[in-house]
Amino acid sequence: MVKIRDESEMEKWRRAGRIAAECREWARAEIRPGVTIRHVLEGIEALIREHGAAPAFPAQSSRNHVAAHYCSSPDDETAYEEGDCVKVDVGVHVDGWVADTATTVDLSTDGRWGPLIQASADALKAAIATVGPDVPVRDVGAAVERAITSAGFEPVRNLTGHGVDRWRVHCAPQIPNYPERGGARFHEGMMVAIEPFASTGRGYIHEAGRSEVFMLVRPPRKAKGLDRDILKAIESWRGLPIARRYFREHDPEALEEVISKLAKQGSLMRYPPLVEEQGVMVAQTEHSIFIGPDGVEVITA
Repeated sequence: MVKIRDESEMEKWRRAGRIAAECREWARAEIRPGVTIRHVLEGIEALIREHGAAPAFPAQSSRNHVAAHYCSSPDDETAYEEGDCVKVDVGVHVDGWVADTATTVDLSTDGRWGPLIQASADALKAAIATVGPDVPVRDVGAAVERAITSAGFEPVRNLTGHGVDRWRVHCAPQIPNYPERGGARFHEGMMVAIEPFASTGRGYIHEAGRSEVFMLVRPPRKAKGLDRDILKAIESWRGLPIARRYFREHDPEALEEVISKLAKQGSLMRYPPLVEEQGVMVAQTEHSIFIGPDGVEVITA
């Protein structure tokens, strides 16, 4: 939990939240059948930079049974299709102050995913009404679970909300979508990202597919043959998540060698897509929320 020294730092956090919200809504308007996912993700990141900010993590858009972490490769031509249930996840930072938000778009012609999306949105609303100083995290999880199960769906139980800090997208506390035993309490001064996932299936995800998102988790050890320019570019993100498409100007083979070697030495984490079972649909809604002296402030509203 970072101690905010003055109002100018809080305003950077709020500015990151406003930019993230604008990008989220821009994406909602752009997502339609036939549009490529890469167009939306790269458009989000261009808009972030136009505002003088930077991505806190690569923009991601996951469809249908893919719950999270689908991130386009540099040459991905995958397009949205009619009937998709589309998540879009946006992270922005201003001088390291991170905001995280997400929404889900129904591309069916008959609105069939509307109830699922509404369950996720209602769960977020219930969570925001519950969170506050000294409130147990499990109370928020219970509110999320009630809202989703009462609508006839299941919360995704092995994905969580999380704390947000300067230069850190994920930190304590973890905020499960159900009332986990024990656990932490919320405190004044915390920024948290609450993100209920609602599922038409059992509510459990697993990793599947190629990783396009990576994060440097510790300083790299020296290794023979590592491309210094690529390594320097990775380190410039100061431990924030990055995507393969950020390195188009570098030799692809050299990039893969750096990724592989850093991963083997434990310096780089890979984040593959997180998926439910085929045929299951997952919806997500997320806001970043500051627990301040005057109450709860949703900075990505």
